[in-house]
Amino acid sequence: MDRREFLKKSFRAGLFAGAALTFGRYGELFANTAQNNNIPYDLVAVRNGEPAQMYERAINAMGGITKYVKKGQRVIVKPNIGWDVIPELAANTNPELVKAIIKSCYEAGAGSVYVFDNTCDDWNKCYDNSKIERVAKEAGAKVVSGASERYYQDINIPQGKRLKSARVHEQIMEADVFINVPILKNHGSAKLTIAMKNLMGIVWDRSYWHRNDLHQCIADFSTWRQPDLNIIDAYRVMMKNGPRGRSEADVAKMKFLVMSDDMVAADAAASKIFGMQPEAVPYIQHAHNMQVGNMNLKQQEIGRIKM
Repeated sequence: MDRREFLKKSFRAGLFAGAALTFGRYGELFANTAQNNNIPYDLVAVRNGEPAQMYERAINAMGGITKYVKKGQRVIVKPNIGWDVIPELAANTNPELVKAIIKSCYEAGAGSVYVFDNTCDDWNKCYDNSKIERVAKEAGAKVVSGASERYYQDINIPQGKRLKSARVHEQIMEADVFINVPILKNHGSAKLTIAMKNLMGIVWDRSYWHRNDLHQCIADFSTWRQPDLNIIDAYRVMMKNGPRGRSEADVAKMKFLVMSDDMVAADAAASKIFGMQPEAVPYIQHAHNMQVGNMNLKQQEIGRIKM
């Protein structure tokens, strides 16, 4: 379903009163279409391309993959593979984007690239039905499980307010480069799943987060280790019934990609694409206040690319 069709059906169903205004906010990101060529940018937003094409344009505008990946390094690519559903339902990261990222890491000289997620549904089915396992292996990555507690190590979070410790997957602990690849979507508890929320897939004991101020725990964990690069897939966006979704009627094909080193800025930009102001998502505001990153996009050098 494309965006126009989604809006029409939502209006008819009376599910999204004022939806046109809400969806229209993503235009703020592209309000200034003049390019100042100050490469590399703090943040790049690309629209109207296919996932691999948008990735290539964005990473070049950010300074190239060799800015992040050096010869012989061990890279972890962390998509959202949390759900046992097909790509068209937009619960998991687009597999073609994951494949393009892995290929570029090896082209930059990476010694090894690993892919994993601590899934919500059965991990074998998630890896298979998302198509991420297949394309990742085709690109040469090693796909590993996140489904056993023995893979996780204790860490402390000195700056945390509610979350003081966690158990983190060994792949994150051992990686030289951490590339975070969430999908933008609705989430019943967190309002939105984006970059910071995607980090719940690298910890074991996340049930504690849900019981103890989820938004503050997400912000707290973000103070521990920030990814080297955040690449937000907004090609297909689940607009309701997240995080798993129910059918393709929940999904709008928006054809966006956002990339930044700063995951607070990346989440702020993605929230606008979704149709929400960043301050309406408490964990983005909390992380900004804790100086994890900067949600004020007016202070960012943004590259805007229309394909």
